[in-house]
Amino acid sequence: MDKLKMHSINKIDDNIEKIENLFPNCVTEAKVDGQLTKVVDFDKLKQELSDFVVEGRDERYQFTWPDKKQSILLANAPIAKTLRPCVEESVNFDSTENLYIEGDNLDVLKLLQETYLGKVKMIYIDPPYNTGNDFVYEDDFAQNTGEYLANSGQFDEEGNRLVKNLDSNGRFHTDWLNMIYPRLKLAKDLLSDDGVIFISIDDNEVENLKKVCNEVFGEENFVASLIWKRRVSSAMAGNNISIDHEYVLCHKKRDLGGFLGNKKNNSKYKNPDNDPRGPWIPDNLTVGMTASMRPNQAYNLIDPKTGKSYPYNPNRVWAFIPESMKKMIEEERIIFPEDTSRRPMQKRFLNELKSKQNPFSSIMIDKVGLNTEATRIIQNILDGNFFNYSKPLSLLNVLIKQLSFNDDVILDFFSGSATTAHAVMQLNAEDGGKRKFIMVQIPEATDKKSQAYKAGYQNICEIGKERIRKAGKKIKEENPEKTKDLDTGFRVLKLDSTNMKDVFYTPEDTNISIFEDLTENIKDDRSPEDLLFQVMLDLGVLLSSKIESITIDGKNVFSIADGFLMACFDKDLTDQTVEAIARQKPYYFIIRDHSIATDSVAANFDQIFATYSPDTVRKIL
Repeated sequence: MDKLKMHSINKIDDNIEKIENLFPNCVTEAKVDGQLTKVVDFDKLKQELSDFVVEGRDERYQFTWPDKKQSILLANAPIAKTLRPCVEESVNFDSTENLYIEGDNLDVLKLLQETYLGKVKMIYIDPPYNTGNDFVYEDDFAQNTGEYLANSGQFDEEGNRLVKNLDSNGRFHTDWLNMIYPRLKLAKDLLSDDGVIFISIDDNEVENLKKVCNEVFGEENFVASLIWKRRVSSAMAGNNISIDHEYVLCHKKRDLGGFLGNKKNNSKYKNPDNDPRGPWIPDNLTVGMTASMRPNQAYNLIDPKTGKSYPYNPNRVWAFIPESMKKMIEEERIIFPEDTSRRPMQKRFLNELKSKQNPFSSIMIDKVGLNTEATRIIQNILDGNFFNYSKPLSLLNVLIKQLSFNDDVILDFFSGSATTAHAVMQLNAEDGGKRKFIMVQIPEATDKKSQAYKAGYQNICEIGKERIRKAGKKIKEENPEKTKDLDTGFRVLKLDSTNMKDVFYTPEDTNISIFEDLTENIKDDRSPEDLLFQVMLDLGVLLSSKIESITIDGKNVFSIADGFLMACFDKDLTDQTVEAIARQKPYYFIIRDHSIATDSVAANFDQIFATYSPDTVRKIL
């Protein structure tokens, strides 16, 4: 049986392997910290990617900032952490397919790499803005990759991972870019090929954000810069310009088909003359071009039935050249008025429309409410103004409706007040969809002077979870018949250090005298459920999968996704227990290192599975 690695993907090793597959001559060996390892010969790689001799460092277009290289390393470095289930804070833990994850989103995104790789249809984030007052995530660039793995990115001595982006450095862009860049690199891998990411931002970083996204997703994958009006004009503007708008940048992963658009209003289409081609509307027959610009479209139009002549307008010529216009007249597509001072019109038939939708406007004024809408909704649901700067529900409704259908997964890794989760549930209630949400939020403490803290919310996560609970209940109460099967639950998972003891990862740094006390490689305070979720992460099994706890030969066995994965962390497994589990024929079967009762059972383990379920992949913790 193989050992589970029990830490996130080392994307550096993965990237080196990809380069080696393409350019094997560019990967060599070198000693790093005394260990022989594969490394990239970048000089050779540069030459492989150039059609001229590479000599020296020529000037070129690039987008960079201090610590950018360290930011890339941070995104690639693996971590030894896990997600621990919290059943008591969840809603419908056993049956829901929604997730609420508490923890630093950089680490969470790393943990989700195998499980949700290419499975997320849409990401929406509303990251901290660089205004000089907001929090930014402080990531540690001082450690090398080995130290980062060993220390697992722990909090500092005071438990801080957030720092105030004060005026002293808040107007500089470096801190903000170092925060957002590695998170976007990791987020891209989670998107499906037809997936899309929306990012809310204001004027302070919109230019830099677009450059970062162009680099991460590819400039060719930029979709649109959407604009929405967030407030009414302010009389307090010092320069007499009120900045009332914000942006939502949109990039695709690769193969986005397009926005759904807005359904056309076809009520004006009629058929007063019983035209066999069906309902039609009279439409303009001219274009906004002058006679000097389009001389072949500047002519007097003659009605062949009456001989009446309709003069062209020198500032707005006919839409068609004479040959095309003649064909349209023959097909009876032109309507000639009695009065020659009026313009002829063309028939546009409903059944000839190229699309039943109007394009989605990048200026979302009539579709999205102001920030006051967000404040009002939170007040109504939570009975208090407990969250500042939340995005309006209508914004998320519009975005999700445009690009998400059926059972798509929607991710928000700056969840805040959980507006995205609320929108997913509401849209599912409206159209019967089965969309699933994954919310990620660091448990940032609320200000002790705030209404939220006084109401009992000690951190932002508590606000978000309570909003989902109450919003889901309200949605079901408003339409009980239509929403009886609506999933308004969520599994709460909390980021924590790995379940494995330190010796599992850093034996070379462990004092040999402690081995006398080490009978387990798993921390004493970890439950079987904790181990199960770390196994699911390691094997890439969806964290929303159905979980059943069954008894086999007196032992507690977890059955995930109807037996796809089975795990038993009890002790003293006998031959009879192993055989009973093998007869279930799971794809994966996982046990603890010390689960086997005797050496005899251990010796028989593989033979038992070879007999009853030879295709089962067996692994141990």
